[in-house]
Amino acid sequence: MANRSVEGEVAQVVGEQWSRVMGALVADLGDLSLAEDAAQDAVETALLKWQQDGIPRRPGAWITTVARRKAIDRLRRDKNRVAKSEQLARLERLDAEQSTADAAQEQDMTVVRDDQLRLIYGCCHPALSLEAQTALTLRAVCGLTTTEIAAAFIVPEATLAQRLVRAKRKIRSAVVPFRIPPDAELMTRTRSVHHVVYLLFNEGYSASGGDELVRADLCDEAIRLGRLLADLLVDDAESWGLVALMLLTHSRRHARSAADGSLVLLADQDRSLWDSEMIAEGTELLDRAMRRRMTGPYQLQAAIAALQCEARSAEDTDWPQIEMLYRRWLEIAPTPVVELNWLSAKAMAVGPEVALTHLDASDLADTLGQYGPYWALRADLLKKLGRSAEAKAAYETAAEFAGSEPERLFLMDAAASTT
Repeated sequence: MANRSVEGEVAQVVGEQWSRVMGALVADLGDLSLAEDAAQDAVETALLKWQQDGIPRRPGAWITTVARRKAIDRLRRDKNRVAKSEQLARLERLDAEQSTADAAQEQDMTVVRDDQLRLIYGCCHPALSLEAQTALTLRAVCGLTTTEIAAAFIVPEATLAQRLVRAKRKIRSAVVPFRIPPDAELMTRTRSVHHVVYLLFNEGYSASGGDELVRADLCDEAIRLGRLLADLLVDDAESWGLVALMLLTHSRRHARSAADGSLVLLADQDRSLWDSEMIAEGTELLDRAMRRRMTGPYQLQAAIAALQCEARSAEDTDWPQIEMLYRRWLEIAPTPVVELNWLSAKAMAVGPEVALTHLDASDLADTLGQYGPYWALRADLLKKLGRSAEAKAAYETAAEFAGSEPERLFLMDAAASTT
């Protein structure tokens, strides 16, 4: 192991075991800010010590132990130490117990699982705003830096840093518990966690701004976090459905852009570029979820993605089945965006005229008037019906509300070519 790059090993540990390290520290400390500072201190120490002494056999456990001792040092130096004496005594006791334990002993995976769950549910506590939940999850659970999170959501780094500080302050002042919710709250809170992961994936798959159409790093983080949650909640079908959805969707990532970075629609994609291994895994996880017969929105979306991935060509796509799945999704989770997606599938299944009639009769223009995909769908339907002038205007409106630059350019080109 000594021949491996120390920087590479530290980066790998942070990427793969950060949530385990932070989960254990938060469980020991009960303080997210102190845990994060101590973990960062330990990472900096690892960069120095591993260069001198070699990489330890269990690097994640090494960082956790050193971080606990760094936390002890911080508490001893704290001017308010008297108020934290109980916390300090508990940490010193835990460190002593760890020192006398067999270094080769594997961690109790039940304890590890529960520590990670407490961390995730604490970051996604309903007392925090959705933006704060997402930022904290990326920072504490995924290990992303403030710079990386700010770049992901196209906000100034100072703004993101203030958001994180306020969230941590609220956790401390409101005494937000880092605990697994009781059974009566568990699934409701789990759905909140799912939503954070889903938002993260969507931001990566269709960036809300910037020059890139896809942020693969964010998609990968969302999938990693989804896998973690599914592994921790092995009986929750929707957790597996969410992972399946992300895998099946992300399998098309290499075909979504042309060589010049421009957007390529699903119907025009080179399907040989789709990731067959990712499709196979996503399909297997979807089957596992569906066998539990507890169908939810993420499983339905994954089933839609699976049907799209199964089609050998755009013409072979089973649009009637996809339209039915969207309709079922709309029944159990009615939102304007779901309705819009259903109408898009309906246009493919029965024709643009029926879909446009539904679109005109709905109130979606009021609720989605500044949502680019609404105008893009409207433009496509109008174009197929030969109403070119209206379609051109709708494409131009869609471009105004486009997220990334590739999307905006695609819609402007569509407007220019509609005559």
